[in-house]
Amino acid sequence: MIEPEAGRTEPAAGMIEPATPAVAKTPLLRPLAGRRTLHVVPSLALEKSLWDAGDEVVVGMDEVGRGSWAGPLVIGAAIVPKDRRVNGIRDSKMLTEERRETLFPRIAAWCHSWAVGAATQEECDGLGMTAAQRLAAARALDGLDLEADRILVDGNWDFVGRGNTIRVIKGDAASLSVAAASVLAKVSRDRLMRREAEHYPAYDFQYNKGYPCPRHRMALHAYGPTAIHRRSWIFMESLSWGVAGRRVTGRPQGADFSPEE
Repeated sequence: MIEPEAGRTEPAAGMIEPATPAVAKTPLLRPLAGRRTLHVVPSLALEKSLWDAGDEVVVGMDEVGRGSWAGPLVIGAAIVPKDRRVNGIRDSKMLTEERRETLFPRIAAWCHSWAVGAATQEECDGLGMTAAQRLAAARALDGLDLEADRILVDGNWDFVGRGNTIRVIKGDAASLSVAAASVLAKVSRDRLMRREAEHYPAYDFQYNKGYPCPRHRMALHAYGPTAIHRRSWIFMESLSWGVAGRRVTGRPQGADFSPEE
């Protein structure tokens, strides 16, 4: 069922975000309406309907890191084959970290083309989350070898804004290309946060990946924010800088994002 756009999702709780102009309406699909997604296996049903309609290059996209306190926002983009499958692909949230790592090289080799794009913590703060998502999405799409005829995005907000997007509620559970993009984005960001954990050992980034949790909050109150924390969270205003908030090594801030381990 296609519905008119209901508007994008609200900013994550606690975020300060400037107003942004309205965007053009895009189709909204609810292929899993009324179904529990725990045991749903993503399929190519949506992609096949678009291929049959003449859209040869269908890109699935998903984001990770929007609600984190630290680190980048990352968006994955995947173009999957019509005639081959990789078993075990699911919404990345339904998979263990070990399983995602196992699937990552298989998915990367299987895709016709794939890419991840990131918006740094400075860009998330300076641009606002809406514009940062569009920037990361543009970087992911620009990294593909093929031009997209149609783009499937997870959720009810079009974070691409190029006029060829279809929003899919629970898209990472329904669409195989979106699910593949979710794994590629999640593993790429997790690897980055594990590397950052070596520079900021007090914050347990290897475990929480920059997301809210009690130990992360305790470290912030004890040592203050690091160079990779987002300052636009309201509670950050009351935190002070501490020794643990500095990098352990001299690795320059803003180094190029890379999904490699």
